[in-house]
Amino acid sequence: MANNLTSALDKKLVLGEDSKDPSSDAKGGSKDDKSLVVCFGEMLIDFVPTVGGVSLAEAPAFKKAPGGAPANVAVGVSRLGGSSGFIGKVGDDEFGYMLADILKQNNVNNSGVRFDPSARTALAFVTLRADGEREFLFFRNPSADMLLRESELDINLIQQARIFHYGSISLIDEPCRSTHLAAMRIAKKSGCILSYDPNLRLPLWPSEEAARKGIMSIWDQADIIKISEDEITFLTGGDDPYDDNVVLTKLFNPNLKLLVVTEGSEGCRYYTQKFRGRVAGVKVKPVDTTGAGDAFVSGVLNSIASDLSLFQNEQGLREALLFANACGALTVTERGAIPAMPTREAVLRCLAQVADKK
Repeated sequence: MANNLTSALDKKLVLGEDSKDPSSDAKGGSKDDKSLVVCFGEMLIDFVPTVGGVSLAEAPAFKKAPGGAPANVAVGVSRLGGSSGFIGKVGDDEFGYMLADILKQNNVNNSGVRFDPSARTALAFVTLRADGEREFLFFRNPSADMLLRESELDINLIQQARIFHYGSISLIDEPCRSTHLAAMRIAKKSGCILSYDPNLRLPLWPSEEAARKGIMSIWDQADIIKISEDEITFLTGGDDPYDDNVVLTKLFNPNLKLLVVTEGSEGCRYYTQKFRGRVAGVKVKPVDTTGAGDAFVSGVLNSIASDLSLFQNEQGLREALLFANACGALTVTERGAIPAMPTREAVLRCLAQVADKK
């Protein structure tokens, strides 16, 4: 059973007939790839405590790790053997050049990265406390990612994408907000699938109402949305995140091809125009949950970019979501986001072990 599952996932979900073009440009990533995933938004430095279960104030030291949800997804797709690119802005500083180089090292096309001489690369301190809650402290006033202008967009890179992925942090401040909306328009006009992970970070928004309004302002334009239980509760004003009727009446819409609700270690629920269901999670011992949701998204998008029929193929979609659950599970076994993004081989090994236990 394990061998069959592994080979099926290997062939159907990860490789794809057109998932990898062997010709690579100097920026990282591949040219003219029909399954390119382009991610738009923030890339920053995460500082993660060297020990687990402490508050930021209690941490004895921090490990520097590249992060930022859209950048995490871009690296995640590439680690899985897919083709990806990133569009965003960093500071014209040591951290900014380090981040651009990390994208290149991970075979992510970084031709869309811009450097701001007047603003620093964003920094975020993040920890998983003993009570299981994550704690964030951001340094952005303003940071370079907030200052990306429409004139700086790599339009050619967007037009090459099969999937254009983004979050909501880039909607908080101008000029990045207008740039984000312009990039979405270009992607839509080019026939891209639009993928949205709101990735709620309340401390960055002026108010709860501003966050709710901002996140929902582009909701009906996405083809794919990934959302967490906590985000459902927040966006619906306190409704039960486990109630299918809440999801279907308040969050699902006729434009959506796929809505996925993540439930951490418990797995995920999925909703499409034709079917809905649940896929169990992959159990591991967590060390640091940073980037788990992004690894999950990278698994989903890499599968869909290689096989658009998954929107209509429930069994294929369930296999893709199991693969994505394993991506998220493996990421929490290491500290940091980008350093912990798993390879295709690691995910398939994990799934083989899961199958052996059944």
